[in-house]
Amino acid sequence: MRNILRLRKVYLLILDVALVNFAVYAGLYLRFDGNVAPRYLDMYLRIAPAHTVISLGVFALLGLYSWVLRYASIDEVLAVTAGSVGSAVSLFVLTRFPPAQGFPRSVPIIAGVLVLIFSGGIRLSVRLYLRIAQRMAANGRSIRVLIVGAGDAGAMLVRELAKPVAGERKAVGFIDDDPAKIGAVILGVRVVGDRKAIPEVVRSLDVDEIILAMPSAPAHVLKETVQICEGLGVRIRAIPKLLDMAGKAFSLHMVRDIEIEDLLGRSEVKLDTEKIREYLHGKKVLVTGAGGSIGSEICRQVSRFGPAQLIMLGHGENSIFTTRMRLSHDFPDLRSEAVIADVRDSARIRDVFALYRPHVVFHAAAHKHVPLMEENMIEAIKTNVFGTLNVARASLHYEAQRFVMISTDKAVNPTSMMGVSKRVAEMVVQSIGLASKKTQFVSVRFGNVLGSSGSVIPIFKEQIARGGPVTVTHPEMRRYFMTIREAVLLVLQAGTMGHGGEVFVLDMGEPVKIIDLAEQMIRLSGHTPYSDIPIVFSGIRPGEKLFEELLTAEEGTTATHHSQIFVAKQRSPSLEWLEDCLKKLEREVFPPDYECRLFASDEAVAGVREALSQTAASVTDALRGTTGRKYWGDDKDRPVLAGREKNIIRILKELVPSYSPDPSRGPRADERGVS
Repeated sequence: MRNILRLRKVYLLILDVALVNFAVYAGLYLRFDGNVAPRYLDMYLRIAPAHTVISLGVFALLGLYSWVLRYASIDEVLAVTAGSVGSAVSLFVLTRFPPAQGFPRSVPIIAGVLVLIFSGGIRLSVRLYLRIAQRMAANGRSIRVLIVGAGDAGAMLVRELAKPVAGERKAVGFIDDDPAKIGAVILGVRVVGDRKAIPEVVRSLDVDEIILAMPSAPAHVLKETVQICEGLGVRIRAIPKLLDMAGKAFSLHMVRDIEIEDLLGRSEVKLDTEKIREYLHGKKVLVTGAGGSIGSEICRQVSRFGPAQLIMLGHGENSIFTTRMRLSHDFPDLRSEAVIADVRDSARIRDVFALYRPHVVFHAAAHKHVPLMEENMIEAIKTNVFGTLNVARASLHYEAQRFVMISTDKAVNPTSMMGVSKRVAEMVVQSIGLASKKTQFVSVRFGNVLGSSGSVIPIFKEQIARGGPVTVTHPEMRRYFMTIREAVLLVLQAGTMGHGGEVFVLDMGEPVKIIDLAEQMIRLSGHTPYSDIPIVFSGIRPGEKLFEELLTAEEGTTATHHSQIFVAKQRSPSLEWLEDCLKKLEREVFPPDYECRLFASDEAVAGVREALSQTAASVTDALRGTTGRKYWGDDKDRPVLAGREKNIIRILKELVPSYSPDPSRGPRADERGVS
């Protein structure tokens, strides 16, 4: 390949040497109608070497020997024009001095025009030949593409489709709602109508594929356009959003199928990037749960603002490894650290904070799967409540500047263990935030995130790929939805607000019926709901509600300077009362000899450690003595475990009076056969 490129450059150099000199001689013959005085020919021969070298040098500086001729376009035409002007100026200057003084002044102008015609024509003729050959080779087998959007993005797409890499695709028309553009021809492609004309145009032009070239269009416009295109039997695709293409050269590989996220009908997130940059640029930022869907996106968005160091903390080594590899590819200059740690381990969390001393903490680590947490309630509390308490206390002790916790709409009037544990976590952050003088503690509450692991979108995609059925829990089930990027950007923005203890609520728009979501996804996949892909109702799962809420009836909101972020009005819990409840909760979920308990007394821990050196019976006695009852034991102790669950629920109800456990919650410990 290198030899071919080298030969091509040599060929063009030789060709330009001949063309530059031929243009001067032709200019002389045109100027004098074929009767050229020998002295003019002699004058030019004396300056020909200098003129040729200068002209070729100008061509090289303009990149005329670096083209791939088959991709020559308007930029190359401008470069050839500039080169021709440079060649003409060179000839004019050389003929103002001996030995060519007295050379006709009009000849440099004529020669420059001829250089433009000869040199540019030869180069652009290669592309013309290849385009004609490509269309002849297609012989009617091309995929006929209708482009919606006759702006800059649409023109860019037409250029890409004209390249050989586009294969058999061919642009056959534009669609645009601007009346002034209808009938216009852009890069050889006519604007044939507005969006209402799409069905008729698809039939008349025999369209195979529609590509939406509207990267800055609001979601409701995309949704309306897709609804017009549905049922026409054509594939619907789109070029990426402007934010997705930032800093990247556009190519056909970026064109993608329409995703359900594109059709939410939500307005674009507007950010105060300067304020975000102020608290992230040059700072050490720690993200817990960095391997998860939201945590990894927080890492990605934080990296855009140039942190001094990004500490990615997570419990799963594979997910943390994946996050770090992706960030190292996209942000090669990023200084990052991967930390494997469990947020429930207070000693480990203190060590991490002591080592890195982060300025900003985003706490995204949590158990979030509602039905699973109904079956594993103790684990939900360990991570969501005490994990949050560990990270918040460490942030307070090591004087981080900001602490932002990711919360959920399921914390409002909770019916699930996941929801109530996140509500208690909000209370923990709020109480510490009100007591803190140096660290700004806030929580950010929002609804379901589209595309996150375990969410409904990946599940529906997998079910559709298998040919169905698609399972929906209830025909009236509704949820608030937000894209991962949108949620994370608003979380970063919320980090610029507040003075301590606030619970920020994101504007989630209107709730979406899950059945509508399923039907839309089936249609986008090219199938018909209920006939091609069946939809079945599986029933509401333990802990789920038909409708989620973002606020309780008592809370209400206060506006902020950002139109999509509000502050929930809440009563702050007494720190002493909250701590007393957490002590009781800790005794139920952690064993007495667990060294990282936050509220265990020194005497109790010392007693357990002494007992560990004794016999097994002594250990059991010590545990009973520490807690006042048996913690666990043989099969006869199943009722003890069930009693612990009842105590946990009682304490949670004391903490969150609006908590009403789902009566259909999974079987109790004494019914599960725990041993």
